[in-house]
Amino acid sequence: MSAPGRAAPGDPSAEWVVLLDDDHRPCGSMLKSEVHGAETPLHLAFSVYVLNAAGQLLVTRRALGKRTWPGVWTNSCCGHPRPGEEVPAAARRGLRQELGLTPLTMSLALPDFSYRAVSAEGLVENELCPVFLAHVDTEPAVDPSEADEWRWVAWPVFHEATRLVPWAFSPWSVAQTQLLDALDAPDAPDAPGGPGGPGAAEPG
Repeated sequence: MSAPGRAAPGDPSAEWVVLLDDDHRPCGSMLKSEVHGAETPLHLAFSVYVLNAAGQLLVTRRALGKRTWPGVWTNSCCGHPRPGEEVPAAARRGLRQELGLTPLTMSLALPDFSYRAVSAEGLVENELCPVFLAHVDTEPAVDPSEADEWRWVAWPVFHEATRLVPWAFSPWSVAQTQLLDALDAPDAPDAPGGPGGPGAAEPG
């Protein structure tokens, strides 16, 4: 089934998201522009954490034009698979479209991550959101409609910042960062400019 909308699922100009049932099985689709509200249905998403050769994490500040959590710092890339699109393919598409990046490697770190969060405006996020780690060897070319700022930071700096000032970050990145750190998932070698090294910048 599909939710009512002004476009058909085959319309290339429309963005659709995959709705999920309580068992996380696809049960329909809905326009992205209409899915977020006070009673947002569970839907499929993805998050990507991008690391460079020095082990630094690419963080972005969500564009002020974003409907949900505008202007807060977050992980490298987030998005929604299209109906019929595999989640890893959607994550690679998001990296390419939002950041101009093609990962050298990409691995699934948190396959079953899900969360529900309510913004100050009363908008609800309700997502099953698999989390990927990606490694790159190039600088991003960020789409300004997605992010107003970006920078490379040491993983421990980002982890500590999300713990101390969680209100400055997206709620999904706060929860994901704690889980990734517990798994020791980020592959962050000790290198100049890497974790704790010179050149590490703090978001804010």
